[in-house]
Parts: sequence; C-alpha cells; structure tokens
Amino acid sequence: MNKRASALVAGVATAALLLSACGGGSSSDNTSNNGGTKDSGFNAAVDKILNPSDKKGGTLKLTVHDNPDSLDPAIAYYAQVWNFMKGFYVRSLLTNDAKPGADGLKLVPDLASDMPAIEDGGKKYTFKLKSGLKWEDGSPITSKDIKYGIERIFATDVINAGPKYLVDILDEGQKYPGPYKDADPAKLGLRSVQTPDDSTIIFTLDKPNSDFALLLSLPSASPVPASQDKGTQYANRPFSSGPYKFESYDEGKKLSLVRNEYWDPKTDSVRKALPDRVEVTYGTAVEEIDNELLSEEVDLDIAQTGVQQGTQPKILLNADKKKNADAPVTGFIRYVAISTKVAPFDNIHCRKAVQYATDKITMQTARGGPDAGGEIATNMLPPTMAGHDDKDDVFNTKSGKPQIDKAKEELAACGHPNGFDTVLATRNSGKEPKTAEALQQALAVVGINAKIDPQDAALYFRSIIGSPSNVHNKGYGLMMAGWGADYPKESGFLQVLVDSRAISASGNNNYAELADPSIDALIDQARAEADPAKNAEIWKQINKKVSESAAYLPFTYDKALNYRNPRLTNVFVTQYYGMYDFGSLGVMS
Repeated sequence: MNKRASALVAGVATAALLLSACGGGSSSDNTSNNGGTKDSGFNAAVDKILNPSDKKGGTLKLTVHDNPDSLDPAIAYYAQVWNFMKGFYVRSLLTNDAKPGADGLKLVPDLASDMPAIEDGGKKYTFKLKSGLKWEDGSPITSKDIKYGIERIFATDVINAGPKYLVDILDEGQKYPGPYKDADPAKLGLRSVQTPDDSTIIFTLDKPNSDFALLLSLPSASPVPASQDKGTQYANRPFSSGPYKFESYDEGKKLSLVRNEYWDPKTDSVRKALPDRVEVTYGTAVEEIDNELLSEEVDLDIAQTGVQQGTQPKILLNADKKKNADAPVTGFIRYVAISTKVAPFDNIHCRKAVQYATDKITMQTARGGPDAGGEIATNMLPPTMAGHDDKDDVFNTKSGKPQIDKAKEELAACGHPNGFDTVLATRNSGKEPKTAEALQQALAVVGINAKIDPQDAALYFRSIIGSPSNVHNKGYGLMMAGWGADYPKESGFLQVLVDSRAISASGNNNYAELADPSIDALIDQARAEADPAKNAEIWKQINKKVSESAAYLPFTYDKALNYRNPRLTNVFVTQYYGMYDFGSLGVMS
C-alpha cells in the first residue's frame, strides 16, 4: 500500500505496544536464524515470519463473506483480491517482495529478468523477460501477452473498472480503443508499447513519470493471452501465469485452485507455493466466519478487516486465543464520501454540518475501538504517509466528539436550520452496517435524517457508488467507504479519490465528485516533482484543500484484529497490503 517505510514501521510498532498493553505479549524473542519466530504470540507475525517453513503439502482453507469484486486482474480493485491474485495465479513484470517489514515494500523482478533499463531522461523503459516462463497449458509467456494484458484496460466499454493509471500515461493522444476494437491485425496497436521480440517489451512515455515502475506491478499490468481472453467472462476462468490454476469456480460459493505443473520455481523468487490446494468459500456470514476461525475449521478470513466487535474480547481476553492474532496498522482510511452533486450537499455548508455533527467515537467503537478498529482520523492521508500532517484537522475532530452548536450553525448557513433528509449508502457486510448506524444516530441529533441503503459488497464500489448516475438517481448524499493505496506513494493513495479528471461513468473512485481545479493543478505539480521531500509537501497542500472542501469525512486510520489458524506456516503481514501475505502461506500436516 502507499506507505513510506520508516513511517509505517513506526506505526506498526505503536500498534503492537498499544495492544500488548491490553494484556498480551509477542513471542518475538523466540526467533529462528532466518529472522522468523517459531512460536505463536500476539502480533508475532506483524514484522517477522511466524513458523517459517518450506514444507509443501496440504490444503489452505480460506473463507470470506463477500464475493470478489472480480477475479479478472484488469478489473479487480479490492486489496485482498490483489493479494490473492498475486500470490497464486497472476504474475507481472515487477512485484513487491514477499518479505515482512520495510523489505516488503520494495519492487523486485517477477516476469522480468531484471529491473528495467531506463533511458531518454526517464521516458523509455526496456524490460527483458526471464527464460522458461510458461502459461498453465505449457505455452510460453511472451512480451506480446504482457502488452495485450495492458491493452485490455483501454477497452473501457468492456473493462469498466479497475485502476486506469496506465491509460492516462500510455495513450498519449492516440485514443486507443483497446484490443476488442483494435484495427491492427494482431490486436496489438498501442504505439507506446513495443515488442520487438517475444522476450523484450519497451515502454515509451511522453514525459518522465517516477511512479511508472510501480504501476507495472499492479495486476492490471499482468499478461493475458489473447487466445484465452473472453472479455467480461474472463473473470470466470483467468488463465494462470502463477503457481496455481483454477480447478473449479462456483461463483458466490467456492473456488478451488490446484498446482500449475508448468510453473517453474526457478523463475520465481517471490512465491513459495507451499499448499497443494487452495480453497475459498464465499458467502459465509461474518459471525460464522469468526466461529470457524476460533474453532480452527478455516485458516484465514480473506477480507482481513478484522473479527467482529463481539468476537474481539473472546480473543483479547483469552491468552490461548490471543497468541494466534495480530492487529497491524493496515494503511487504510475508513471514511464517508459526501456527494458534491446530490442536494443539499452541493452546498458546502451542508457538508460542513455533517463534519461537525459526526460522532467519530461511536463510529470508531463500531469498528472495534482504538485498539482493534483504528485511531480517530482527521484528514485523508493516513499517518503511514510522508504527506500526512497531524495539524491538518480543519474541523477540529481529533477528540472524535460531535460539535452540535457548529453543526447547527452550518445547517442554518445552508438553508436547512431544522435539518434535511438524505440517503446513506453502505456495504451490507462486515463492520460497515453498524458503523453506518452510528453515523445515522449522530446526524439525527441535529435533524439530518439519513436513510441507510445497504448494498451488495461485490458490486458496491464498482457500480453502486462507482457510478455517478446511480449515485444521483438513488440520492446517495453519503457513502461509506474505505481506501488503501494502489501503490506505495502518496499519488497511489489520494489522487484517484480527488482528481476531477479521474471521474468516470463507471468504476469511478472520486465518489464525492470533487472537482477543484486548484487540486488538479497541484496533482500535476506532484507528478512532476521527483524529490521525495518536495513531493510530500505538495501532497500536504492537496490534502489540506481536500479537507477544506468538506467532501470527505475520514473517521478512522484503520487497524484490524485478525485471527490466524495456528497450523499456518510462513505467516507474516505484508506492509504492501497491510494484511497477511497469502502467497507465502503453508499449512502443517
């Protein structure tokens, strides 16, 4: 996720201290020679490898309440889905290293034989592929497969979700329509990407971009063989470039992965591929997931958003259970988007009324309190970011308490002294319904009546609140949301949420439809600024302007109390995603 290493390490250490003060400790003193720890202990997997092992075999049993937003690497945008893909069936030119601590934030070659050769002042990137790379059917993975996979995201009428950074950078005025409408006989007509041979791929940018290598590590930059592409149906059976392949997928119920016999570990220094099988059960009730975790019927909850509030004391107050749990700082923000296009929130004073009326303490409590849910948030960059500034607290909400008098002043200023009605959209799973209820109750105190509209989590971000027309039609003035970075820089966190040029008809992530030319101009300045310190200062300015717009209501900087089955081996929290590294896991027989 979008983190500066030193800041995140400090944040994780703070979380460990806070939670150990609640009565638990870590077994981090009992470490092996390779930097791992052999015994379970609370937060033992936060910054080192728990139960290090290279033993293969067994079945990794995973569960989750929600369906994935997509299993197509071009469309998926959930962090846990990216973690799952990259661990088991999707490879890319570069990827984050599978290591605990700050080392897990580093990019390493994956399909590429080495880091790119960069020429022409940072505008030309040349990659050579490793030899021996194969798809699950034994055919070679080529540079053309990588180009085709990237070209798919240009077909916005088909691939209508997922990150679009590469479209903005690589189109360069060509208005490339994607491979489905490509007039090129080979369906490889994107001119800024060239494949002179099957082992070479060259990217030519119109201007230097210091984020480009990070963007090539996203699943949306992974290869897809044109012969296997089925457009929107590709999500039902992605073709594997990784150590596992699909055995069966019953949407909404179960996914089974088995070994890809053509994956060669000699070409992959990142993935351990320890289990023989990986099984995922979808649609399990969140309370039942907690029961299955504590009874050790399953190994992990893929969601990695933490156990439910009622389960937390069963873990934190039970030494035998607590030693099998971790509560890392995730790098996510939990927030509410306030639509600038849905009345009366097109009036900034109505948005400010919500800011002042919100009781962030009750929302924090609904997510698990300060130890298992996160600290009170005051702005839209988490403390793990260099651009975060504690002093950016425009509405003086650090205490978390509502400011009723100020809320009423803003209601009068926006022409609704007695309040108004609105609709509050939320996912229908996890901690969000109770968190939405906490917000609803706080707003009711000043006369803002928010009707809660729970929606299917799998569609929520992509086509429910990710569709501006749907937001307008449903009257969603308020939208519950959470966000972690696409890649470990400030631009990978905040830009997609606040850049007006990123607003799209579907798969939109600027849910508030914030459109401020001064913010857009500062984003352009940040893109061009390579100096990290100067870049962070620009993002501080952007973040301050976002706060002043009152279009986003951050309420917690996220932590998650997750339980792990003690039979798991090679367990650690990857700082890149703020959750366990799925692709490194093994199981004891």
